[in-house]
Amino acid sequence: MRRLVVAAALALPMLGQAAHAQETVKIGYIDPLSGGGASVGEVGFKTFQFMADELNAKGGILGKKVEIVPLDNKTNPQESLIQAQKAIDAGVRYVTQGNGSAVGGALSDFVTKYNERNPGKEVLYFNYAAVDPVLTNDKCSFWHFRWDANSDIKMAALTNYIKGVPAIKKVYLINQDYSFGQSVRTQAKAMLAAKRPDIAIVGDELHPLLKISDFAPYVAKIKASGADTVVTGNWGQDIALLLKAAADAGLKVNWYTYYAGGTGGPTAIKQAGLNHQVFQITEGIANLGHKPSEDLEKAIRAKYDFSLFYPRVVNEMRMFAAAAEKAKSLEPVKVAQALEDMKFEVLDGGEGIMRKDDHQFFQPIYISSLGERSEKEPFDEEKTGWGWKLVAKIDTAQTMLPTTCKMERP
Repeated sequence: MRRLVVAAALALPMLGQAAHAQETVKIGYIDPLSGGGASVGEVGFKTFQFMADELNAKGGILGKKVEIVPLDNKTNPQESLIQAQKAIDAGVRYVTQGNGSAVGGALSDFVTKYNERNPGKEVLYFNYAAVDPVLTNDKCSFWHFRWDANSDIKMAALTNYIKGVPAIKKVYLINQDYSFGQSVRTQAKAMLAAKRPDIAIVGDELHPLLKISDFAPYVAKIKASGADTVVTGNWGQDIALLLKAAADAGLKVNWYTYYAGGTGGPTAIKQAGLNHQVFQITEGIANLGHKPSEDLEKAIRAKYDFSLFYPRVVNEMRMFAAAAEKAKSLEPVKVAQALEDMKFEVLDGGEGIMRKDDHQFFQPIYISSLGERSEKEPFDEEKTGWGWKLVAKIDTAQTMLPTTCKMERP
């Protein structure tokens, strides 16, 4: 981690070398490399670096080497804007970010306003994980593209699955207190009420983002509520520590999550003995029996000793290269236009599409559970011996929700 922070500190002076900048395609990675979000930020950075290496081995993008520039934002929106401005001043034309929709909203607004003031020097923001629906609805921007399914898409899929599980009677909601967590709780309540009105919401908790070191008091409330199921959008240390507290307290309920597969999550699940009781919804899992994704999974584990938690990073980087090739240019406006309505074979199989109307990417998504493996699940997680097992697949067409975006184009 210290090496990453040092790299971030050294990166910007290096960016100032004009000749070097002309020879490379620099992508500013603006995410936490210190603080409570560092565990996911480090995994994200290394995944982008892995993909840069893949592209460079094939000649780069339009013959130019791809370089990922780490910029530590400490999961703070204001710090993110400072880092974005430094990167832009040094010639970066593409930035990417994913951890925290509050950061995502700030970056999208910043990049949009910057581009309005600086025609001919535009910057694109590639969003790989900030999933607040507003970013591709009322606050959509031509300069923003999202490769992850937004939280409404994920909640619609989760609640469609829950609808068919009659044993679920009492649900406890626990989420981080910012735009994304608030969206998860709102949509969970609305969609469960519409699809399973017999389910009782027995708890609805919001807590500070990445600031809780001990979730024992929250777990005590869950136990006291009599809940049989927990629904949470928590990510980073907030899901790992929540599951750890559940393990310590012997809480045996079902969990429906967005990010239980993040660093520390699988270990806590195994410690809790929650064998196939923790579910997550993602755009891919290791154990799909799909050779191209399995081959990449083996390669990234061999290099970094962690699983591919971000298949969407693979899709983002490969689509960026394909769009530049299609446009025969690395000018952000032309790349953006090439990305619109682009159809693309995603890493885990099936066709995805970047919708022109709102720059939301649609792709197959999967519900899986973590637990004991059969011969069909070759990959385990965090050396626990347990792995993700496919529970349900939602095809691309079934993930598409309408948008309220009224996009202004250059």
